Amino acid sequence: MKEKEFETFLDKSSIERLRVKLKLENGVLTDLVYQYESFINGKWQSIVRYDCAHGFFHRDTMRPNGDKEKQTIEIGNLKDAARYAEQDLKDRWEWYKEHYVKWIKKMKK
Repeated sequence: MKEKEFETFLDKSSIERLRVKLKLENGVLTDLVYQYESFINGKWQSIVRYDCAHGFFHRDTMRPNGDKEKQTIEIGNLKDAARYAEQDLKDRWEWYKEHYVKWIKKMKK
């Protein structure tokens, strides 16, 4: 089994990143994790993660209090799931961060 791990920044300030972990067997994708993280209040915060934990492809949307919302994503194969996760996070990271920051503000009230 071969594992690939890498990260890429989504912004010019390098405070928004996409971390990726892929597992391949004989060149075939067998597992994946795509995680969007933001550097907030001096540390990296996980905001959205796509993975196949629990035996199915899904998105976890994190809350600052540690809760997460799990949503099943119905996609036929892992190659398409990887494309979907990467594109969604690149296209919508600002929206995800905005909602995460709103949760932080609600918690402070």
